[in-house]
Amino acid sequence: MADLTQLVYLDFSNNKFSGSIPPLSLSKSLTHIDLYHNYGIYLSHNNLTGPISSFHWDGLVNLVVLDLSNNALNGSLPTQLFSLPSLQKIKLSNNQFSGPLSEFPVVPFSALNTLDLSSNNLEGPIPESAFHLQSLNILDLSSNKFNGTVEPSSFQKLGNLTTLSLSYNNLSINAGLATPALLLPLNLTALKMASCKLRTFPDLSTHSGLAYLDLSDNQISGSIPSWIWKIGNGFPAHLNLSHNLLEDLQQPLSNLPPLLSTLDLRFNQLCGPIPTPPLYSIYVDYSNNRFTSSIPHDIGLYISFTIFFSLSNNNITGIIPKSICNATDLQVLDLSDNAFSSTIPSYLNENLLDGKIPKSLANCEALEVLNLGNNGMNDKFPFWLKNIGSLRVLVLRGNKFHGHIGCPDSNSTWPMLQIVDLALNNFNGALPEKCFSNWRAMMAGEDDVQPKSNYLRFKILQFGQLYYQDAVTVTSKGIEMEFVKVLTIFTSIDFSFNNFQGEIPEDIGDLKLLYVLNLSGNGFTGRIPSSIGQLRQLESLDLSQNKLSGEIPAQLASLNFLSVLNLSFNQLVGRIPTGYQLQTFSENSYLGNRGLCGFPLNASFKAEDATPSTSDGRHSSSRKEIKWEYIAPEIGFVTGWGIVIWPLVLSRRWRRCYYKHIDRILSWILNH
Repeated sequence: MADLTQLVYLDFSNNKFSGSIPPLSLSKSLTHIDLYHNYGIYLSHNNLTGPISSFHWDGLVNLVVLDLSNNALNGSLPTQLFSLPSLQKIKLSNNQFSGPLSEFPVVPFSALNTLDLSSNNLEGPIPESAFHLQSLNILDLSSNKFNGTVEPSSFQKLGNLTTLSLSYNNLSINAGLATPALLLPLNLTALKMASCKLRTFPDLSTHSGLAYLDLSDNQISGSIPSWIWKIGNGFPAHLNLSHNLLEDLQQPLSNLPPLLSTLDLRFNQLCGPIPTPPLYSIYVDYSNNRFTSSIPHDIGLYISFTIFFSLSNNNITGIIPKSICNATDLQVLDLSDNAFSSTIPSYLNENLLDGKIPKSLANCEALEVLNLGNNGMNDKFPFWLKNIGSLRVLVLRGNKFHGHIGCPDSNSTWPMLQIVDLALNNFNGALPEKCFSNWRAMMAGEDDVQPKSNYLRFKILQFGQLYYQDAVTVTSKGIEMEFVKVLTIFTSIDFSFNNFQGEIPEDIGDLKLLYVLNLSGNGFTGRIPSSIGQLRQLESLDLSQNKLSGEIPAQLASLNFLSVLNLSFNQLVGRIPTGYQLQTFSENSYLGNRGLCGFPLNASFKAEDATPSTSDGRHSSSRKEIKWEYIAPEIGFVTGWGIVIWPLVLSRRWRRCYYKHIDRILSWILNH
């Protein structure tokens, strides 16, 4: 690379290159002419590591665009970058740069219009030099460790600034000044000041072009001012005021701006009636407030384009209007933890309702999460939802659902399903043939496994970066946990404590990406399928409290990631398979199986002693006998121990005498 002196354009973005960046200082003609006569280096979205030294950029006077974002570069930022006379864009986001951003020389008439240093580990105060880059349109310093106090007047010199993002640092913004409206550039279209320790609203009423406003995670109290609905010439697109101390909406309040696609007011102290959602909203979150009254009967008219709508954790009463089911674009509808008094049309948790699931819910063909957990629902398995191919999470636990499960006359039921929880109901019968074979998201090959940083989330705007990351409570490893971010690779099946019978289907072994399997507390019979040994990702397996018989399959010893195993209280026989994994569990994992033997159960308990006697007497020689050579010493020990202990427990005089002698012995030992 260093010898390519005539190189004019370099684009290695979106590959898997690793290692450090090679020197490019000899490529003094590095340019690229496109429609807009721009020149650039594009190395983003790789695995490049190491620092970027000043000698990398010496002589690159024609460089216009430098994009090294989404790598693993580290070290400090060389100030020489800001001296390149033609440079217009610096994009270094999502790396591991650290240390302070030092003061840097500002080139006269600098052409730099984009400075994106977000999602690094930069610290210290924002250098004063940054406020002298007068051509800046975009300044993004979010998600770093910058600290200190920032006066909004510092940005007055940046008259061309359209996007300002200071979110998620350790900064304090002084917004409560006498004339705050004059302190931020009037050309702003996007302002992001989340977690900036704001206590009051900055007055942005004169910012007619402001369409994107994020003031979340601050300490703003009082009322939401009425002028906030008029920013962006009355057509704001994104408003996030979540995680503050807001109490109400300033009156009079007319209809919210119709084009406000994202409205996030969650985790405040807002009370009063529910604000009618914007007419063309896509994301609306009113959760975790103190809203009262009932849901408007015509709510379906206002959420006809909505993907995500949440009213959870409020004090909403009354009925749930049927018009909600007309919102066919909904992916998530969360009405949990309220005080409704009706049947449940969609996503609902812990409202203590009874009734049935209306079949009109099948209209929500984009639904991805259906959580009806911990209510009093009394219905059959909702097979009429079989055509919702996007469903990822189905939670029916803790209700009164009954009957058989399965979807008749369907060969492609819920191919995206990754979490299914039917626990604590009254389902019965045998599991349908090929019960698990349609759940393809649990049986993907290694090439289909998504990156571990991916979460079950819902992209709200096609060209935006707003995601809803779902929260689902899952019982895993015996502990009930709420996953606020559900990994897209996490998979779980919980059919525990129902009345299922018959054998466990062999095709369960096809779910090679399964992490949690809980079939406990049922009436399953037959052998444990050896195909479970194919579930190499399995971390928790609970088959306890069934009527399973036969030997434990040797294949289970190959489950290297298994950290929880419970096979107790079945009718299993034979020796526990040897292998490192199965011997790491305590005897509690195998209790209640009289025919089992081998470590970690009593080592002296032989297989022939453990086999239950049969009615025809063919195995009479294997009936249990009392082994006195083991029992006699134990009886003697218990008897002797009782002679010493019981007088101390029952007689105060004996205890005083005993303690007196013990004190004398201890005194003698300590003095010698």
